[in-house]
Amino acid sequence: MTRGPYDGVLNIVRFNWPFFAGTSIASIASGALAFSVSSPVWRLLFATVAAGLLIGSVVPLTISHLIYDRSALYRFSWLDRAIGRAETRSAVFCQTGFDESSALLQAYTAPTAWTLLDHYDPARMTEASIQRARRHCPPAAGTLPAPFNSWPTNTASADMAIGMLAVHELRTETERVQWFAEARRVTRAGGRVVVVEHVRDLANVCVFGPGALHFHSVSAWRRSWERAQLRSCDEFLITPWVRVFVLEHA
Repeated sequence: MTRGPYDGVLNIVRFNWPFFAGTSIASIASGALAFSVSSPVWRLLFATVAAGLLIGSVVPLTISHLIYDRSALYRFSWLDRAIGRAETRSAVFCQTGFDESSALLQAYTAPTAWTLLDHYDPARMTEASIQRARRHCPPAAGTLPAPFNSWPTNTASADMAIGMLAVHELRTETERVQWFAEARRVTRAGGRVVVVEHVRDLANVCVFGPGALHFHSVSAWRRSWERAQLRSCDEFLITPWVRVFVLEHA
């Protein structure tokens, strides 16, 4: 599997097209009104609205292109630091409805044996964007349906468990604690739990605006894994907007 040079940003538009279509129409309408009214005050107001809507679409898409198409995110060179020197013979990959990573990850880490788990629950994950993403990119062959709090995986059977841009879909802290507890259960002592996520911080708020509320803060993540008896052994940025948490048994 390979990624095209614009796959990431195109997927964002594809999965969220009603938002971008609505924003574009509103921006064009506001711009047209700015040229049609005679009052300088109203002209400035409509022009400001049109520019704000345009910037509010262009900036997130531009940064998303840098994150998902131009950075090391899907090249996985950052995984070498996350794994450290430990041998990774078996690993678990978790997704919550959209998997564009597992095939690339398996190719990068060969001959590691991967178990692919899908935590998607249509009763909980009702966003239209997730449903569109799932239709466009269904689970890879061999992926196992798995409740986020009860994985069909043996205890201490994996050297690593990874959730990549997925675990944030568990909206309550209790759910995330349960996910981390399962990750701890299936990894052996000395193994790693790796979580890759946007977080609710200044960098993401500046780019994604209110959309950053869908992410969780670093402190919220920390509470969740500490309650599951994991501790941080490393933390670093892939880009200013994507953070990697590397955890091990406390």
